[in-house]
Amino acid sequence: MGSTASDEDYFQRGNLFWFTVITLSFGYYTWVVFWPQSIPYQSLGPLGPFTQYLVDHHHTLLHHGYWIAWLIHLGESLYAMVLCKSKGITDGRAQLLWFLQTFLFGIASLSILMAYRPKRQKRT
Repeated sequence: MGSTASDEDYFQRGNLFWFTVITLSFGYYTWVVFWPQSIPYQSLGPLGPFTQYLVDHHHTLLHHGYWIAWLIHLGESLYAMVLCKSKGITDGRAQLLWFLQTFLFGIASLSILMAYRPKRQKRT
């Protein structure tokens, strides 16, 4: 979905490259935290031994970090709602899209909203 003509319903989908990187990274992180016994460490090149070390020696830290990452994404999503209101994005659907996109992809989405400059209407 691209940007629209008016400020009230402005929404812009983020960069596919970053969304792919974030999705794969979070997917791998989820796999490491919840199903570490099923990871083929020997088939992952240099990432395999590093991941196995983290799982073997710092699993609690990985687990807590996982949930902290989701809490950060939630905070970014709530901040996106504040930004929507301050930038005049009042359409409920657009706000929901910003919330969901920012929750799933974090700063890759939030940076687009932060950079957005609404058009100023001339007063006559």
